Amino acid sequence: MIEPAHLFGQHMPEKFRDQAPKIVKLPNGADRWIYQDTETGTSGLGAVASWPRDEWNFDPVGYAEMRPGCYDVHQRIRDMDANGVLVSMNFPTFPGFAGTHFLSAPDKKISNMVISAYNDWHIDEWCGTYPGRLFPLAIAPLWDPALMVAEINRVAAKGCRAITLPETPYGLGLPSFYTEYWDPVFKVCCDNEVVVCLHIGTAFNIIQSPPDAPMDRLIILAPQLSALTATDLLTAGVFRKFPTLRVALSEGGIGWIPFYLDRLDRHGWNHAWTRLDLGGGPSQTPTEVFRDHFLGCFITDPSALVNRDRIGIDILAWECDFPHSDSTWPNSPELLKAELDEAGLTDGEVAKITWENAARFFRYDPFEHIAKLDATVAALRARAGDVDINETSKEEYKRRFASANA
Repeated sequence: MIEPAHLFGQHMPEKFRDQAPKIVKLPNGADRWIYQDTETGTSGLGAVASWPRDEWNFDPVGYAEMRPGCYDVHQRIRDMDANGVLVSMNFPTFPGFAGTHFLSAPDKKISNMVISAYNDWHIDEWCGTYPGRLFPLAIAPLWDPALMVAEINRVAAKGCRAITLPETPYGLGLPSFYTEYWDPVFKVCCDNEVVVCLHIGTAFNIIQSPPDAPMDRLIILAPQLSALTATDLLTAGVFRKFPTLRVALSEGGIGWIPFYLDRLDRHGWNHAWTRLDLGGGPSQTPTEVFRDHFLGCFITDPSALVNRDRIGIDILAWECDFPHSDSTWPNSPELLKAELDEAGLTDGEVAKITWENAARFFRYDPFEHIAKLDATVAALRARAGDVDINETSKEEYKRRFASANA
């Protein structure tokens, strides 16, 4: 989501509210968060929903230019209905996908309060406004394992069953998964049945990029970097120490998994001299260990769907990426169905990829608040017949925003 400007005003302790992040408007109309003398905000590619493609870029943008469903929870639900999506998990924007923005803030005491305020807003307000439609995802104070444990315990008690962490923490100057730094965090996640969500992004910090490379390089490489994360977790013995830990690889795609598992299995017997213990016991293959712990998430991946049996049909889940530039909104059902049909999936396999695997992995009942017959693509879209899904320019959004706020 794109966090609304009012977020911290309502959820920070009143005594420290003046030190919370605040939105300022630049002369060019872009809205920027200011926190502890650091400015950040939303780039254009993070809010492209409905824009013509020739308006896409990395330039900073303001709320007035965005589709309201980017930041307004009521409009978000309507946009989900229009796309036939029942439940959505939303990663942060201003805090960074894993809350990494607060690592550089000098006053960690205030940052810890800001993180708790963000989580309270996200769980109670953003997700709580529409029970059963938005699945909570918390952030944590990454600089202190004890504080992370305390916050995970706190949000778990509020019903949050997912936490976002950096996929390659050593790319941010934090200890890697090979150290004991993360052990208390993984343990508390296991104790509370909280899924660790690792979103692509920080892995770019550990790859040297040619100074003259275009932006295309980063965008094309993005879905291949989760292999680095998986390798770190597996070879660090994380699943040997924490056999019930579950990890969702968010926006990592699934096309890399078949050849990765081939290499992993071959390594297991060809380099037995290293005595690598991935966990799972001597009777399990490395592929089986991978399938026990990971959920592979994809937006569009037609070649991988053909190889679904090699990956494991029970560890695949579809995602939407609204309102980012990789999103298939508002035509996700049609585009996904075309790929599923081309790969020859059965109805049972389609059900697993489109909802059953995610529901099982996150221990979530999607029909707690809605009947299954009312949760189909057709039923959801029937409630959103008046939602405008047409291509709309930034200038038109600004005109509408000004009119609505006159």
